[in-house]
Amino acid sequence: MTTATLIGLVAGSLTTLAWLPQVFRAFRTRSTKDFAWEWFAMFGTGVGAWLIYGFLAAAPAVIAANALTLVLVLALGALKAAHSVRSR
Repeated sequence: MTTATLIGLVAGSLTTLAWLPQVFRAFRTRSTKDFAWEWFAMFGTGVGAWLIYGFLAAAPAVIAANALTLVLVLALGALKAAHSVRSR
C-alpha cells in the first residue's frame, strides 16, 4: 500500500465517520428538520459522482470513503422521509 493510499484511507475514514454522530442523533431525537432536501440532492449527487470517479480512477480510498458516505447520507435521508411522513 502506498503512502498516498494510506493517507487517503485515513482522511476518507475521518470525514466519513464524522457523519455517524449526526445519523445517530437524528435517529435518537427523531429530528431531521434542519436538513434541506436540496442539500440531500446536491450532497448525494456529489458523493455519487466521487464514487464513480473512484471506480474509474481505480482509487480504493475514494471508493471506500464515498461508498460509506453515500450509505450514511441515504440512511439520514430515509430518516428524514420517515420523520416527514410521521409529522403530517
